[in-house]
Amino acid sequence: MGFLTIGLFDGADPGPGHESTLAIIQLGEQLGFDSAWLRHRHLQFGISSPIAVLAAASQRTSRIELGTAVTPLGWENPLRLAEDLATVDILTGGRLNPGISVGPPMNWEHVRDALYPDTAGTEDLTYGRVERLLSFVAGEKASDLSGAQGVVEVFSDRVEPHAAGLRERMWYGGASLRSATWAGEHRMNFLTSSVIQAEGSEDFAQNQLAQVRAFRAAHPGGEDARVSQGLVVIPTDSATDEQKARYSAYVEKRLPRTATTHGPRRMMFAPDLIGSSEQIAEQLYAHAAFREIHEVAFALPFSFEHADYVQILTDMATKLGPALGWKPVTVS
Repeated sequence: MGFLTIGLFDGADPGPGHESTLAIIQLGEQLGFDSAWLRHRHLQFGISSPIAVLAAASQRTSRIELGTAVTPLGWENPLRLAEDLATVDILTGGRLNPGISVGPPMNWEHVRDALYPDTAGTEDLTYGRVERLLSFVAGEKASDLSGAQGVVEVFSDRVEPHAAGLRERMWYGGASLRSATWAGEHRMNFLTSSVIQAEGSEDFAQNQLAQVRAFRAAHPGGEDARVSQGLVVIPTDSATDEQKARYSAYVEKRLPRTATTHGPRRMMFAPDLIGSSEQIAEQLYAHAAFREIHEVAFALPFSFEHADYVQILTDMATKLGPALGWKPVTVS
């Protein structure tokens, strides 16, 4: 069981927000969570560089796995990203779980000239960009130059440092049957969230279940292939009356978007789950996709306060997790 946050901060004073995120990750380790995940928020007031934040988190934790869910690869140079991922994986002692996705960056028409002023029209924003990243992470050739050059310079033809095992911890964040199948064929792990594409049925759980099964059918590991589900979950066991009122208002405001599909791709949203841990566990066990998934990264609501996250994570670890049969990781 893990959790996901976007790490909100005040644009006029960003330090406290970043510090809050690091403290939440530390708390997650103390509570026994298996993993903590950060989401990218480019040109917004959420963490824009999760890899840098996870590098800092690596020095404040010793056990919890650290991931991105997800890094939109259209914003990244695969070679440079491979170097950053390998470096942070070394710093974590092999705990990094990079999640990525492809396609044009959000608000592409507004950022393309700043991001790729000379090459926006020719950039490869397809799965080929992922394949390049995977090859660099795996240690395949990135240059035709290697060995000693001159008196002191020594060059490698692969990305350095090389992080052994990182390739097996690469995740693809997918929302469609096509992406689920592609991720399986390329031996990646699969992240499925509270936002997916409707293909056939307009029942969220059935669509998500179809994607999970398509992924495992395409993956060499079959039923053992790793899938993580990221629904928004808000246990209220120890919440104050004031917190419960704010949480309920947040959920109610977001509920109408779950009633229909959106846009030409027919995107659909899962309802946020709120209530006692017993009530949430009952809802999860009724969820067709959840019943076939062995890992979760519950998404924390985006706009809550630090104290709210402490309460929610504590209830997840002490109430909801045990109700789902999960046990916190303990370090002797």
